[in-house]
Amino acid sequence: MDPSSYRPAPGQIPTSPGVYRFSDEHGRVVYVGKAKNLRARLSSYFQDLANLHPRTQSMVTTASAVDWTVVGTEVEALQLEYSWIKEFDPRFNVKYRDDKSYPSLAVTLDEEFPRAQVMRGPHRKGVRYFGPYGHAWAIRETLDLLLRVFPVRTCSAGVFKNARQVGRPCLLGYIGKCAAPCTGKISAEDHHALAEDFCEFMAGRTGPYIKRVEREMKQAAQAMEYEKAARLRDDITALTRALEKNAIVFGDGTDADVIALAEDELEVAVQIFHVRGGRVRGQRGWVTERVEDVDTADLVEHFLQQLYGEQRGEAVPREVLVPALPADTAALTQWLCELRGAKVELRVPQRGDKKSLQETVQRNAAQALNLHKLRRAGDLTARSLALQQLAEALEMDTAPLRIECFDISHLQGTEVVASMVVFEDGLPRKSEYRRFAIKTFEGQDDPRAMHEVLTRRFRRYKSDLARDAAADAAAAGADEADGAENTGPIDPETGRPKRFAYPPQLIVVDGGQPQVAAAVRALEEAGVVDVTVCGLAKRLEEVWVPGEDDPVVLPRSSGEALLMLQRIRDEAHRFAITYHRSKRSKAMTASALDDVPGLGATRRKAVLAHFGSLKRLRAAGIEQITEVPGIGRATAVAIVAALATRAPSAPAVNTATGEIIEDDAVVVVDGAVEADEAVPVVPPRQEPAGGSVELAQP
Repeated sequence: MDPSSYRPAPGQIPTSPGVYRFSDEHGRVVYVGKAKNLRARLSSYFQDLANLHPRTQSMVTTASAVDWTVVGTEVEALQLEYSWIKEFDPRFNVKYRDDKSYPSLAVTLDEEFPRAQVMRGPHRKGVRYFGPYGHAWAIRETLDLLLRVFPVRTCSAGVFKNARQVGRPCLLGYIGKCAAPCTGKISAEDHHALAEDFCEFMAGRTGPYIKRVEREMKQAAQAMEYEKAARLRDDITALTRALEKNAIVFGDGTDADVIALAEDELEVAVQIFHVRGGRVRGQRGWVTERVEDVDTADLVEHFLQQLYGEQRGEAVPREVLVPALPADTAALTQWLCELRGAKVELRVPQRGDKKSLQETVQRNAAQALNLHKLRRAGDLTARSLALQQLAEALEMDTAPLRIECFDISHLQGTEVVASMVVFEDGLPRKSEYRRFAIKTFEGQDDPRAMHEVLTRRFRRYKSDLARDAAADAAAAGADEADGAENTGPIDPETGRPKRFAYPPQLIVVDGGQPQVAAAVRALEEAGVVDVTVCGLAKRLEEVWVPGEDDPVVLPRSSGEALLMLQRIRDEAHRFAITYHRSKRSKAMTASALDDVPGLGATRRKAVLAHFGSLKRLRAAGIEQITEVPGIGRATAVAIVAALATRAPSAPAVNTATGEIIEDDAVVVVDGAVEADEAVPVVPPRQEPAGGSVELAQP
């Protein structure tokens, strides 16, 4: 679109600081930026296209509207820009994504008995994190050394609860690597203090603790308590070995994050070393595309926003060492200080150990960029080849850039569910995944379930199209002041894509001819004629297309296409069976206690969490049930009566897979009821269809 068609009048744009966003014709936000002077910044976008950078040209021609929000200070502009980038995920903004999921050593100080464990993913409130580390084994190795000195709990909630019930600690409790709070050998207060000492040591405050242990060792030796002195000596050795694994890089014990970039015209690699107490405690890396025209200083600013936007307190270090200072250094520093709640220094190291370490980090970034290019080149080639082969095999005009795959999951016709997974450009787009619970019938009928799911998916798509067309017609006949606009596939209230906004070029169903025929019938009934359908049968990995009696045989040269279909089908199967297991687990646990008077969802969950399974709950007496917080004697009597009248049913067995599900397969993990993996059993031996089996005589 010509940028002049939506250019605001110069007098409309304020000269105040603020945040602006460009949107396309469907209302999707494609770019977010901030400026000290909105008029000066926005005017720079509406000049001769030949004078703009190619990336900026692409952005302004993709957009069809621009709006802005005025803020009071540059710090507020930083905060709003970060919030909008996180909310709208604009395609032309630089977004740093982890090249892997880094593990951290976490201590759950928010629990009654804190636990030290390996954790990945977003940080939780009330948990102290150390790292991230490059490998999980590095955390476990360090933890194993320190447990003899700080024997904090490391077991899961299920193991801890079982040990409390039986009154015996696990193996770590017997060998001295756990203080065994599960059996009362240490009080909750003392165990919490032990966890605090462990956190202090991991945070880098090691000198005072080692000196204290040395002093206790000498006192024990003077008192002729030689066994205690020997144990403390071994503790000092273990602490020293743990410290040797992290070399000292800053002699002054600085807490800092050292950041370096390696960039070219297309991509940027970022590496960061987390230094705590003068020692390197963790390392992380990102690689991103340069989708906007920015220099190194702007890249650093965007990175700091996305790195620290969700952090608070000590997660933001005292020093942040960067390769270049952003233009708004003062505002960015003030923002970091507010996040930390204390002074933060943002600077470029010029000499000494800090400069040397940043050069090391920069070399790591350059190597990461080279590895990413090699890996990406291979991935792009394979994905492009697979999509092209798929288009040729299915006689499509163009390569299928958006593929949707549907799968049905159930257990002998119970809890029938379906999944829809989406692949764009050969890569999964998990934000577009959808799941369905079959509503129109009960029992085992995969083609009928497939027909229902496809009908619901495209009925929603068609209804959205009709509503948008009506909105367009109303907007065309209305005055501009009415504010009617075409939102297309974007939800006008949230600014996010609607649930079924975009149609695919290819639909893959898990199954053979019956499932494919059901999918085609659903599309025809919905009036969709421009979508290709195929099925992938599990038994021989056969590709079925509508109207053919025989499957499509992909030539040996089309191996990439078959691998992509298998990957898509397997992802749909994983997503469907996960949903089915969650529904099955809820049905198993809720059905037995639903009819108990006075037992609501919250107290029902508390009862199950306390006992761990229905089998243990059935074996419990009234007095044991009343130990659950919130459960009185009358409710406990009602629970016992309900379980007594409802005898445990025979375990369900899937004769196709040999799965068996019992009441005791339900456990409570971190307060949520989940199902264990199904226990395989050997199905009864059956004769092949169509004849008998002759046994050879000995």
